[in-house]
Amino acid sequence: MSMTHYMQLLAENQPWNLLLFMAIPVILAETVAITELAVLFGNETTGPVRFLNRWAGILVGLYFAVVFVYLTATAAIPLTLSNGWRGPIDVIAVGFYLFGIVPLGGIALLELRVYGKGWPHRRWLGVHAALVGLFLITAHVAMIAGMLDPALAGGGGAATHQGHTM
Repeated sequence: MSMTHYMQLLAENQPWNLLLFMAIPVILAETVAITELAVLFGNETTGPVRFLNRWAGILVGLYFAVVFVYLTATAAIPLTLSNGWRGPIDVIAVGFYLFGIVPLGGIALLELRVYGKGWPHRRWLGVHAALVGLFLITAHVAMIAGMLDPALAGGGGAATHQGHTM
């Protein structure tokens, strides 16, 4: 059985890779998701829950932007250039993980008022909630694909390249 680059990254350099690439972004994103419910259903525009929702959204977006740039430069581009992918499951796992920058970056940009500043509050909340939902879908597809054996879809074994293993 072989593993995707996604799982290999999380398994190596224990516990640091797991903390840096999974625990920190997921804990922050789940904090946004959980507090989002209180914001939406409690119509909270101020208070400690909204404060936590806002700052977790900003932090996760900025943090994941750094992760995205780092893994794109040290893993995704080198894997592509060296033809090191382990098949379609591997590409789906890593691709969906990296795609997390879209919803997480979007949440941070909303919270920082880079866009959506002049929108009616209900529209702003709707876009914010949609980005939270998109992240949840994206992260779960990455995790499920990441746990599969790439050989199930004709992928190769555990060949690695120079640099990061993702």
